[in-house]
Amino acid sequence: MIVPIQLAPTAPVTYDITIDTLPKLTFDRKVAIVTNPTVSALHLDYVLERIEVPYIEVIEVPDGEEYKSLETVVSILDRLFEARFDRKSLLIALGGGVIGDMTGFTTSLYQRGIGFVQIPTTLLSQVDASVGGKTGVNNAWGKNLIGAFYQPEAVYIDPHFLTTLPAREFAAGVAEVVKMAVMFDAEFFSFLQTHDLRTPEAIREIIRRSVTLKAHVVNQDEKEAGIRAVLNYGHTFGHVVENETGYTTYLHGEAVAIGMVMANELAQRLGLLSGEEAGAIRDVLAANGLSTTYRIADVEAFYEHFFLDKKSNQGAITFILPGGRIGTHVMRNDLDTQTVKEALSVFGETQ
Repeated sequence: MIVPIQLAPTAPVTYDITIDTLPKLTFDRKVAIVTNPTVSALHLDYVLERIEVPYIEVIEVPDGEEYKSLETVVSILDRLFEARFDRKSLLIALGGGVIGDMTGFTTSLYQRGIGFVQIPTTLLSQVDASVGGKTGVNNAWGKNLIGAFYQPEAVYIDPHFLTTLPAREFAAGVAEVVKMAVMFDAEFFSFLQTHDLRTPEAIREIIRRSVTLKAHVVNQDEKEAGIRAVLNYGHTFGHVVENETGYTTYLHGEAVAIGMVMANELAQRLGLLSGEEAGAIRDVLAANGLSTTYRIADVEAFYEHFFLDKKSNQGAITFILPGGRIGTHVMRNDLDTQTVKEALSVFGETQ
């Protein structure tokens, strides 16, 4: 017996991304701020001064990628049930990409979906993770393998939060900025080559350009059926690096930087990127404090881990690579195993 489901067309989801000093926020419903102790100590008072709400709950979860798990999500859900949140309640994600991903995923689950707002506090989350509605958690099998596409009601990007950001966290965000420039905008890449990215003027410019690029891509392809997959440049390799090191050695952006260098090695072997351009990308990453080396202990095991990635499809891995020059891209799912392993073998040597 077949019972067809015919869903009525739904209105497009729209929301604003505000890049400015955090405005006064007024809500007429229960609100919970999800954050971690590090961010709370630095920025919670700044945010609370700007919120008017009849009831507010602050939920702190442990700080670190290793806590981006179903167990942490369940602990947030329990707090919401204990506080009797309802379907009109709202969550605010105050933190970096880990907090944003977990909060968004939690809101997609609670009573089949409530509202949430992103207030990202790291460069990585401001230029990338807070925009586009990707939510999720990690598990033993890999990165973000449990999750949902769930859009926020609004995103507030306040550069003020970056004034307390450690240099390493800032560098991790730069990796995602470089990713977007290499894939979509050669002129933007030139800007990254020629500017000190820690100046206030440069920070606002890289946030503006990155968010504009990300929004343009997401507006075309919300659920990564096509062009949005290009934003995974460096991630297929980087996710394996993170998993191999237990999510404790590298920040996400640091692993993505290494992943881009690996992807570029493969692209050079395919004639898609010159050695000069690969060197230019490596130089920008290194100039901003990012590691560009990694030793693969077991090439076979590293390669097999690709098949746990979300981008694998019926036994084929989609590799996102520069498309012939900086500012262009290709998606390849037809690469033979030997070519990929030869590229990986470079990283199995002493670097």
